[in-house]
Amino acid sequence: MSGVSGIKEHMEVIGADGTHVGTVDRVDGNRIKLTKKDSGEGHHRGHHHFIDSGLVAEIEGDKVRLSANADVAVTMEEEK
Repeated sequence: MSGVSGIKEHMEVIGADGTHVGTVDRVDGNRIKLTKKDSGEGHHRGHHHFIDSGLVAEIEGDKVRLSANADVAVTMEEEK
């Protein structure tokens, strides 16, 4: 199952390689809003990041697997 319909709060978002990308805060339109605690360091710290739902490959239990590896997926995040 892919897309945002099965995505729930607190699910772990992982890259295609299985590496942690973030934790779902909520779904916001066609984007996944990640929690602030996964916002990173430096200028990324303390605000939410968003991942486009087009990157969702599948939902596996309590994990959202992306179609890109984690290191690539984080470069595609949008900041707010």
